[in-house]
Amino acid sequence: MTTGLAPRTAREDWGKLVLRLAVGGLLLFHGIFKAQNGVAWMAGPLSAVGLPAFLGYGTFVGEIVAPILAILGKYTRIAGLIMAFDLLMAILLVQRERMFSVSPQGGGLGVELEMFFLLGGLAIALLGSGRYALSKGQGRWD
Repeated sequence: MTTGLAPRTAREDWGKLVLRLAVGGLLLFHGIFKAQNGVAWMAGPLSAVGLPAFLGYGTFVGEIVAPILAILGKYTRIAGLIMAFDLLMAILLVQRERMFSVSPQGGGLGVELEMFFLLGGLAIALLGSGRYALSKGQGRWD
C-alpha cells in the first residue's frame, strides 16, 4: 500500500537541519541576553494588557528551552510551536505599534525579525526534525 508521498531525500533532511540551526540558534541569543539582563522590563507591556508580570519568565522557555530542543532535534514540533507562540506574544505585547510600519533603515517591515522567528518556528513545527536530529525524525513530536 502506498501513501502517495514521495520518499524523503537527504536534501530535505539537510534543509530541516539548517532551518533548525538558523531559527533555534539565532533565537537562543535573545534568550541568553534575557537570562543575563533579566525580564523585569516586560512587566510594563504585560500589565498594560492585564497580565501578571511573572509571565515574562515564559520567554526563557520560548527563547532558551525551545531553541535548544529545536537545535538538538528533540520534541522539535512542540519546540517550533513554542517559539512561534513566544514571538507572536512579543509582536502583540511589545511590538504592536510597529506591526504595520516600515523601517526607515532598509524599508523592511517593522516587526521583520519577529516575523522571521515566528514563521521559522511555525515551519519547524510543520516540517519536523528530519533525519539529522537526536530523534532521527522518528518520534511523534519530531
